[in-house]
Parts: sequence; C-alpha cells; structure tokens
Amino acid sequence: MSHQVPELTDTRVPRHVAIIMDGNGRWAVARGKPRSMGHRAGVRAVRKVIRAAAEAGVEVLTLFAFSQENWNRPDLEVRLLIELFKATLKREAKSLDKNDIRMRFIGDHRDFPAELREQMKSAEAQTASNAGMTLVVAVGYGGQWDIVQAAQRLAAEGRDINADSLADALDTRGLPDPELLIRTGGESRISNFLLWQLAYTELYFTPQLWPDFDGTALMQALDWYAGRQRRFGRVPEAA
Repeated sequence: MSHQVPELTDTRVPRHVAIIMDGNGRWAVARGKPRSMGHRAGVRAVRKVIRAAAEAGVEVLTLFAFSQENWNRPDLEVRLLIELFKATLKREAKSLDKNDIRMRFIGDHRDFPAELREQMKSAEAQTASNAGMTLVVAVGYGGQWDIVQAAQRLAAEGRDINADSLADALDTRGLPDPELLIRTGGESRISNFLLWQLAYTELYFTPQLWPDFDGTALMQALDWYAGRQRRFGRVPEAA
C-alpha cells in the first residue's frame, strides 16, 4: 500500500529518533474494549511509524517496547504482551529484512522466555547486513540498569570509568544519541528511558495515544524538531 509522507518545512531530519509508545491501554478503555485490543492496535501504529521514519531519512529509530517496570503489571497482561511480541516479531522480521532495515534489541533479556530470546537473536542475524534504517527495540530495558551494567562491565575489565568509556559500554554503544525523543499519551516524563543518552535530546510530548500516532503525526514531530535551535549550552546564534 502506498504511503504519502508530508514534506518537512525544514530539511533537517534527526539521525536518531526515540519513541516512548504510551497510551495503548487507555485507547482501548476509552472504546470499551479490553486493554489487549489497545496493544494490538499499537502494533499497527508501529508499522506505520517505521515506514514513515525510513522514508523521511531517519537513520536510527528506537522504540521503547517493554520496560523493566512493565514486569510489575498483572501477570495476564505481561503474558499477553510477550506473546504479542513473539507473534509480531515472527511476522514482521521478514518484511523488515526485505525493506533493508536492520534490527537491534537492547535491554536485559534474561527473564524473557528462551524462545523469544532466540527469535531476537535470529532477527538480528537475519538483518545484520542491511544498510537501511536501524530499528532498535528496547525490551526489558531501563536507563538506570543500562548505566549500572556499563559501570560494572568497565570495573570487571579494569578500565577507567569516564564519560567516553561509559558511553562505549552502554547497550546503545555504536549508535548516535537521540536528537529527538517523542512520547505519546500526554505524559511529560521520560520514565527511566535512555537516561544517559538523552542528555541533550529535544523532547516532544503529544497527547495523542500511541494507536492514533501515524506517519503524519511523526512528520509533525520532525517538523517541530526542524524548527528547534540546538545550542548544547552555548549562547543563541546572532540573528
């Protein structure tokens, strides 16, 4: 199916966009449906946004799919999320590979079922040679965990711990830090996501619930980013 992507008013596109996909459950409840229907609708939104981001020229797209805190949700919902993730990954990996998208998974995966861990490894291997956009899926991820595991790794290796070495030991090593973070669902917080990497990221909060977020909404966020002046602590440029 063809997909129309609106033009940006500025040609500046962030290399790395990170998204906190919030609002699936509320979307379903507002329609009198079980929360599971919201999560399934969220998967459809993921497809649209991946396509739009790749067409816009985004190099890295990171999606916060399952946080460490999500383990505290009711057992039934957690099991449903894991099964939905397994089914989606099985179905979508081939399509992503066909579209030259490389997959990468970050986070602590030890508590996930062995079958799912193998699926993630297989998808990474299948798409490793692709040269298009990199799709990073954060599952079992927490920003505090990431910093701690990086420090522990450096200490175990007897390496000095400084800003450069720590960044190189994070789960996102080798990737540029996000220039733009998008959070849907109306909340204005980063919820333990990429805490180190978001130091100078532009933060875009939208009330849209994730299942309603699509390619047009993504382009609106990119358009907003294009109008930002990123100073990194310096004084504004002279008019």
